[in-house]
Amino acid sequence: MRRLLPVTDQTSGEDREWSLDELADAYAYPDALQGAWLRANMVSSLDGAAQHDGRSQPLSSDTDMRIFGTLRGLADAVVVGAETVRLEGYRPARAREAFAERRAAAGQGPAPAIAVVSASLKLDFTLPLFTEPLVPTLVLTGAAAPPERVREAEKAGAEVVVAGDGPGVDPPRALRALAERGLRRLLTEGGPRMLGQFAASGVLDELCLTVSPTLTVGDAQRITGGPGLAVPARFAPTSVLEEAGFLFTRYRRI
Repeated sequence: MRRLLPVTDQTSGEDREWSLDELADAYAYPDALQGAWLRANMVSSLDGAAQHDGRSQPLSSDTDMRIFGTLRGLADAVVVGAETVRLEGYRPARAREAFAERRAAAGQGPAPAIAVVSASLKLDFTLPLFTEPLVPTLVLTGAAAPPERVREAEKAGAEVVVAGDGPGVDPPRALRALAERGLRRLLTEGGPRMLGQFAASGVLDELCLTVSPTLTVGDAQRITGGPGLAVPARFAPTSVLEEAGFLFTRYRRI
């Protein structure tokens, strides 16, 4: 495990913010992936809340957002639940010059694709996420999805990927479908219900969890939701970084 280090480097006697290249090296995906590698990036308060007033932003910080941007800059695709798309006002991922050379060397496109997981396809297909993406947006759904909503998605320019026999998505099948399209370095940013479904299916390889030095009280949702596991899944810590009281932790599935 990487030992605890400040995200602001003080070894030279003065504060120095880590460069994006240093963060990208610290959060690099495993080499030579054969299948998909699913990484989650979430934030939690000290008392376990994943949101405040329905959004994660109040728990975040500038450094958390730099790491958020770095993880996106390394990913082939960002997998996100439909409810999070609606609540967080998701937009297409943008190309960033800071990651252009690294992405080109890895054979990646200019920006990660956004892959939205939805059973009902109750999405606003007039939003820029569907009408103005740099890389076409994907919609992951089941074979029983409403046909008229599938047509609306395709009309808007989204690629609909059937990854389940019923109305919903089967997580292992969804990851295989993305890997078959060359999208192996995967990042999910929630929401909690979708992350719980994927974690329960045993396909979550890595969790990047920001522990925010805040208390929210209340009954906000945790970073995962849904039925509990019969046997808790075990993860091992691989790195911990710190900045202004925030802990940026990273765990891999054992």
